[in-house]
Amino acid sequence: MALCSQTKGNGDRCRAQAMSGSEWCYAHNPALEDKRARNNRKGGKRGGRGRPTIELKNLEAKLESLADDVLGGIVEPSVAAVIVQIRNAQIRSISTGLKAREQEEILQRLEELEAAHAQRDERILGSWG
Repeated sequence: MALCSQTKGNGDRCRAQAMSGSEWCYAHNPALEDKRARNNRKGGKRGGRGRPTIELKNLEAKLESLADDVLGGIVEPSVAAVIVQIRNAQIRSISTGLKAREQEEILQRLEELEAAHAQRDERILGSWG
């Protein structure tokens, strides 16, 4: 397969494979500029995969502090039990959100693969005609 024909700022040629039927790779194809920008904006809104981990670590620290407060007699066990229920609901919410986001990403990737496969089939069938 051919390499991308884009030249980098230092004069070296891009080493990525060119997309089928194009002289450029995905990152340099001018026809995909809007799609790349849209995907970049989506990625920025998601906050990356690290944010849920940070949220979970914060919840873990709060639960640890709560346990210390219960053991130290600062917080009543019945109050702590309700707080733990709330924290568990937060954890489930984060987990559900992650699963939904992953499913959306997988669905989007599947749709892109199906579209690429259909285009390939059209090219193959068209070349026989």
